[in-house]
Amino acid sequence: MRSDEEVPMSARVPADVEKPDKIVFGLTARQAAILGVTGLLLWGLYQSTHSVVSPIVFAAVAIPIAGLAFAVVTVRRDGLTLDAWLLAALKQRRSPKRLVPADSVRGDAVPDAPAWVAAKAGPLPAPLRLPAEAISVEGAIDLGPQHGTAHAAACSTVNFGLRTAGEQNALIGGFSRWLHSLSGPVQIVVRAQRLDLEPYLDVLADEAGGLPHPALEQACLGHVEFLRELSASRDLLRRHVTVVLRQPATGRHGHDTSAAVQTVARRAQEAARALRGCEVVVAPLDGAQTHAVLGAAADPNGGPQATRAGTASGVVTAHPALLHQDGNTVADATEDVEV
Repeated sequence: MRSDEEVPMSARVPADVEKPDKIVFGLTARQAAILGVTGLLLWGLYQSTHSVVSPIVFAAVAIPIAGLAFAVVTVRRDGLTLDAWLLAALKQRRSPKRLVPADSVRGDAVPDAPAWVAAKAGPLPAPLRLPAEAISVEGAIDLGPQHGTAHAAACSTVNFGLRTAGEQNALIGGFSRWLHSLSGPVQIVVRAQRLDLEPYLDVLADEAGGLPHPALEQACLGHVEFLRELSASRDLLRRHVTVVLRQPATGRHGHDTSAAVQTVARRAQEAARALRGCEVVVAPLDGAQTHAVLGAAADPNGGPQATRAGTASGVVTAHPALLHQDGNTVADATEDVEV
């Protein structure tokens, strides 16, 4: 048995299942194809020019080209190989920089400027296509026929630093078992927002007078003053932890998400049971709560009204029953104060 004095253990994280396989010399199929095509082009160029160009001159030209191709497939930047990084940079360069929500009634396109407008304002903005197409009452997020269905769950936090070594080992072991049990894409999202304590402190000060003893009232008011000084001298943050599980769409006829919805909901329940062993409370979000989380992520400084269900008309469609619910309720278990 492990003792509380032992050093905290480390757990192996599951391998990246989406990482491309290496087929030869530690290279993926794409990297090998880049080097192979470069080699064939250089060989063909040599065969066609060796009668008129000396081998030294050809080598002076071919060696930099071969070195550049080798660097493209081996050098890494920002976690990507250089060829993937350059492709992403090219796509970002060619993609439009100004995006606006488009009306699906007009075919999801931005209309041209009226004919009477004489000023040339440059190219029109492109339509903004959000990944979430619809949210069900149960909280299933429709991501379209390419990405399937997702489900979000709010998670509580665990104070890891104040635990003994044995307790930390148990928490790490429980979390690693959940990671090894994953059978589909999972994303852990941690968001931090500024926390305004004034509404809470006003309520706490008002309720201090109803305490059964004057000493308790004085202690409560003193705590209110302490929190006000803390809020004035520090930047307080509220942290939200959300686990998002995704399941690709299945079905023989187009975009049939019924099986994906059931699977992702079952995986959310399994995550709640598995993380309970490491003292993490997982609460799957319903439709209104999911809409509030997505709205807050899209506009973190928009205030309380930014997460109401009625404000996303034309951007994210939802079940009609959601339009009569208040999307401002977020599970209290997702909140944590950070100084």
